[in-house]
Amino acid sequence: MPHDIDPCQYRWVSNPLALTLLSPSETASCCATLTAQPLSMEQHEQIAPLLKALADPVRLRLLSLVASHEGGEACICDLNEAFELSQPTISHHMKVLHEAGLVDRDKRGVWVYYRIRPQALAALAALIGCPVP
Repeated sequence: MPHDIDPCQYRWVSNPLALTLLSPSETASCCATLTAQPLSMEQHEQIAPLLKALADPVRLRLLSLVASHEGGEACICDLNEAFELSQPTISHHMKVLHEAGLVDRDKRGVWVYYRIRPQALAALAALIGCPVP
């Protein structure tokens, strides 16, 4: 800080943009369990997209398919076979899961491979208050 500015004349405020830098799953890991104390307005606004992503039956099944797939990752081509939905629709659902921080993705040639982010699921379990084995 320059020497001619008096820091006492300025109030320190929190940076609301700092909250948007965390993914919903990262925010969930920072929170106490729901039963310990109420979530702040900022926390619930960050965590809601994570829960919304999981609330869709197709996305929940996709997450389960990826998690249980051999090797812990699944190609989008493998996921298409489990649904009577178009490949762009499946890709959209996977994009939502990725943006929520629940899955990581890796493009290999023309295919995209997805894998679960275990820390995201652990954070969600901790938020709800479920012990993680």
